[in-house]
Amino acid sequence: MAYNRLPNSGHNSPSPPQSPLRSPRHRHARSKQPRFTSAQPPRTLVQRISWILLSVLLRRQGIFLFAPLLYISGMLFYMGTVSFDVVPVINHRPASGSVYRSPQLYAKLRHEMDADNSSADAISTIWKHSKGGSWKPCVNKLVGELPESNGYIYVEANGGLNQQRTSICNAVAVAGYLNATLVIPNFHFHSIWRDPSKFSDIYDEDYFIKTLNNDVRIVDTIPQYLMERFDHNMSNVHNFRIKAWAPIDYYVDTVLPKLLEEKIIRISPFANRLSFDAPPAVQRLRCLANYEALRFSNPLLTMGETLVARMKERSTNSSGKYVSVHLRFEEDMVAFSCCIYDGGLKEKTDMDAARERGWKGKFTKRGRVIRPGAIRIDGKCPLTPLEVGLMLRGMGFDRSTSIYLASGRIYDAERKMAPLLEMFPLLQTKEMLASPEELAPFMIYSSRMAAVDYTVCLNSEVFVTTQGGNFPHFLLGHRRYLYGGHSQTIRPDKRKLALFFDNPNIGWKGFKKHMLSMRARSDSKGIELKRPNDSIYSFPCPDCMCRANRSEDSRTNSSANATSTT
Repeated sequence: MAYNRLPNSGHNSPSPPQSPLRSPRHRHARSKQPRFTSAQPPRTLVQRISWILLSVLLRRQGIFLFAPLLYISGMLFYMGTVSFDVVPVINHRPASGSVYRSPQLYAKLRHEMDADNSSADAISTIWKHSKGGSWKPCVNKLVGELPESNGYIYVEANGGLNQQRTSICNAVAVAGYLNATLVIPNFHFHSIWRDPSKFSDIYDEDYFIKTLNNDVRIVDTIPQYLMERFDHNMSNVHNFRIKAWAPIDYYVDTVLPKLLEEKIIRISPFANRLSFDAPPAVQRLRCLANYEALRFSNPLLTMGETLVARMKERSTNSSGKYVSVHLRFEEDMVAFSCCIYDGGLKEKTDMDAARERGWKGKFTKRGRVIRPGAIRIDGKCPLTPLEVGLMLRGMGFDRSTSIYLASGRIYDAERKMAPLLEMFPLLQTKEMLASPEELAPFMIYSSRMAAVDYTVCLNSEVFVTTQGGNFPHFLLGHRRYLYGGHSQTIRPDKRKLALFFDNPNIGWKGFKKHMLSMRARSDSKGIELKRPNDSIYSFPCPDCMCRANRSEDSRTNSSANATSTT
């Protein structure tokens, strides 16, 4: 007897028996009965085969076990009929925007670009919003003596020039809010910036203390009687490790009790340790510190103003107006970005060495995957000098435009700067404007050189930022503060730029159309109000500025015009 090979309720049961045969009597009786049924047509061969297969499948479920074998046999039979000598080739095309093709685009567009005369004197007509706007600075100062101090706050400002500036302004706000005495911030020596400059080397310390005299007590040293309790060693003073963007309430609830107990506390590091969403009293102190109290030291201010005057002299064809560009294409910046350009093996060797010097294995950790193409598509690759030139020419600035380039030492400068100088022959840097003797006192100090650049950019007609960071963020807000709430600043959409630079089919007219649209978007965002979590150093309205009276504006403009005519 056959058995079913498929389990049924956990047992192997025999096949169902055949139906019992009818008795001979019944069979005989039926044979004698007349048959009146109609004759059925004979079945075709296909129907018979289908009926047999269906019967077998229904009566012998075990056949399903052979189905995989039948499928595999059929596939092997099919594959045996195909020749493997010819393999289809799949061409992989990189995602749009993921490859650095800007040199090829420049070679393609250069002739039409140079022949385009439709953008003459763009610097005088580029902006819809004029300086003066509808806002004016209004940071109130307190009058009268301060109450007795609750103690001393000592902070260590880390990072570069403008990250340290953040620390200074936040420290002023915290000290004033806690009614504490602020010790002039100590600048932490950074492994990347490697600048040993002190506060007084970069800022006018006396002016800083005097400007804040009625709002915050500021001293340059801690009293000896207090330091004796800690053996004259700041490392013995209680140090708060405060999380980033802490609310001012944390300082009131946690820091102030310790300050009242010890009479001195230390906060290190202090960059970005205070939330931008703060009450008006805190914001007022930040505004006062950043826009009124912080002034560069006399040597730096003099050097910066000298270069501003020289830039205006070289910009007579545009009424003394010039464009400043902040270019971040130094070796460490390119290395940190992990982007690939067109330098081949030498570029790779240089970048690997720079990463190891600056970040000690951070980029070679096991499991870390770096995708340069994805970084470029995401708009995080530093723009090259060539790309900056293409962008500005597309935005309407022609060869006669005076440009000041604010930058550190450009990577592979001789090769990378050549196309930018071809597009803008009037381009200047601080090294080109000043003699080696004039720059000698500042050359080995990165923060002091950045301060000179800051001054020249602050006074330009248009400021162009290419990478982001603290330097352009502070300039963005400072220029708004000085120019009636409107910042004539170009902030390009680098995700879109990556697509345009990687498009081999784009022509000069199409490229220029996209660049003009991008420029217009930057101008439309020139006047913006601060939202709760925005940086007050980039968005001074409305915390540091007030709406100007239109009638007052008209009187001011009329008097200015009268003065100019006389």
